[in-house]
Amino acid sequence: MLYFSGMRALAGRGFGVFFGLLLLLCTGLALAEPPSALEKERIDSVLPGVSFISEQEGEFGVRTLKQGDEVVGYAFETINVAPIPAYSGKPMNMQVVLDPAGNILDNYVLYHDEPILLIGIPEQKLHDFAAKYQGIHVTQRVVIGRTKDESAVTIDAVSGATVTVMVVNEAVMTSAHKVAVSLGLVEPHADVKPKPSSIRMDLFEQKDWSTLTGDGSVRRLLLNYGQVDDAFVGTEAEGVDAAPADKRDNTFIDLYFADLTTPTIGRNILGDSQYERVMKELQPGDYMFGVMANGDFSFKGSGYVRGGIFDRIQLRQFGEVISFRDLDFYRLSDVYAAGMPDFHEMGIFIARAKYAVDPGSNLGFELLVRRQTGPIDSIFTSFELGYQWPEEYIERPVLTRAELAAIEEANRPLWLQVWYQKSFQVGVLLAALVVLVAILFMQDVLARRPKLLHRIRIGYLSFTVLFIGWYALGQISVVNVFAFTHAFMGDFKWDTFLIDPIMFIMWSFVAISILLWGRGVFCGWLCPFGALQELINEAARALKIKQYELPWAVHERLWAVKYIILLALFAISLDSIGTAEKFAEVEPFKTAITLHFMREWSFVLYAVILLVINIFTRKVYCRYICPLGAALAIPTQLRLFDWLKRRKECGTPCQLCAVECEVQAIHPDGHINANECHHCLDCQVTYYNDDRCPPLVAKKKRRQRTKAAPDAGEPQIIPAVQLDAST
Repeated sequence: MLYFSGMRALAGRGFGVFFGLLLLLCTGLALAEPPSALEKERIDSVLPGVSFISEQEGEFGVRTLKQGDEVVGYAFETINVAPIPAYSGKPMNMQVVLDPAGNILDNYVLYHDEPILLIGIPEQKLHDFAAKYQGIHVTQRVVIGRTKDESAVTIDAVSGATVTVMVVNEAVMTSAHKVAVSLGLVEPHADVKPKPSSIRMDLFEQKDWSTLTGDGSVRRLLLNYGQVDDAFVGTEAEGVDAAPADKRDNTFIDLYFADLTTPTIGRNILGDSQYERVMKELQPGDYMFGVMANGDFSFKGSGYVRGGIFDRIQLRQFGEVISFRDLDFYRLSDVYAAGMPDFHEMGIFIARAKYAVDPGSNLGFELLVRRQTGPIDSIFTSFELGYQWPEEYIERPVLTRAELAAIEEANRPLWLQVWYQKSFQVGVLLAALVVLVAILFMQDVLARRPKLLHRIRIGYLSFTVLFIGWYALGQISVVNVFAFTHAFMGDFKWDTFLIDPIMFIMWSFVAISILLWGRGVFCGWLCPFGALQELINEAARALKIKQYELPWAVHERLWAVKYIILLALFAISLDSIGTAEKFAEVEPFKTAITLHFMREWSFVLYAVILLVINIFTRKVYCRYICPLGAALAIPTQLRLFDWLKRRKECGTPCQLCAVECEVQAIHPDGHINANECHHCLDCQVTYYNDDRCPPLVAKKKRRQRTKAAPDAGEPQIIPAVQLDAST
């Protein structure tokens, strides 16, 4: 009571401050959450001597692991670094442990929401896969399956969960590299440096200063006092040592920068003898650069002392800083390029081989300017000058076809890598969908040839079960509907859906086919479990097993069951899509198609019961239970065309199609319910069959009667007879 009365007593800013402090405290407590028992157990398994585990620190929430005073490793969660959506549309979370050298000591899955793993594939297989990263360095490239990159580490995928493990790979290696860079364990971009180029030392051309500055061999950085002062605006050094208004346009520094290792640049600027003398002192892999300047600011600095570092200039390449010490500096007192101005400050700086300068890549020169903000405090700002060697001076390495292929492969986004790995399945599926479109557009022609249509349909249904279902794992589920709906309502990203090419192609085709034909194309031709049911029922009919149908009144009311199931699952998904995925086991798809009946007996029994019932009554599950069918029936109302033909006699008086429809999608009044139709085309076969369709039978009989008595309805010709006059 005292707490609440105190809260009521706070007002205005007082309440805001109190609430802000409370929120900050809660946030701090959340960030300071200690590692869980599972996280500690994994750390102890690879570093049993750890005596200290820090709180999560820094941008990526890294825990420092110590043994006494010695740092022996680092632990972090991938979801804090690279939250990459997986098959379920949600990121997985793994704890990765690194050693100080950047090697992965442990990788363990803390949490996942993968439907293919929640119930089905043993979770241990995922943990076994994650453990394969032990001993891999963060700069190495890891590929799932085969690759043309001979330098890459290859790991076999988990059968039936290729997309999931590829996301694991991307999340682990991306986050491990980012964390290692942030901790200084590896150099930035150490894993993406291109093959280095070399300078053409045999090439020399006489050039004057104007030509060297004009072709980019020498770059210029010109700053006035106003530009420098403006760079400190908004910092603590704003206004410190600022130039008076009348001096803002005066030259602060007029600096020129050039690579002097290149003969055409170095020999022209230094002269032959000075160039040769300095070059002899260089070690293999060293590069020398010239810096020349006029103005009030010294690039060397008055505070420079022997044994120290030049703190006013530095180079940067591939994100790595190249700094210079006293042993890297040579005085430059004489220059020889024609037309070269006089400089009051010049020097040669050596970038040692350890920096691995690449003349084939861009280089950045940075001039650092410092302003003192206190007795020992100061603020730096940098002015950058980009430098690129003229192409004529360098020789780029010739990459082999394998190297080019490896580079192309390494630069592919994750979803594109999956598409390449599944190129065979993608090609076959696209070809099959083209065939299906041809069947649908030629349905009137095929309906006039019942035996041919029946063979085509049985063959296509077999392909759907064997290839789309059991081989390519392309069984669409209502879970996919929920994943798309939640992504659309939240942070929609195409990458989430492109990561599984088979599902993406199937969903894209289903969306188009619903607009053109309705749900029937998927349910009647492309659903593997539906195709399996139909093939089993066809076999039962061939064996003369008696078929049973529910009375129309009962059948019509049972339609609503699947919509109720859909709404219930969707309501559950709003609270937890993981829970909805478990309840979505009302679909036997995972058991019968994805996992090939290889799972717990209860799931297998449920699927088998549905298939046994289907022997006596065609597609009972599809008609009354399937929430996916219900979900697809809703947008079917938007279809653009009615492809199935009807006659005015359909329903009144003719009931033949309604009786023969094996999923009872034709109402007694004759109209076809597109929400329930599976587009099997049986009614169209009857529509064109003049031996079965009553209106056509009647017309045929009339034609036959007419043919049997051809003169009955025609006028008779009376022959004319000429008479004699006498008669």
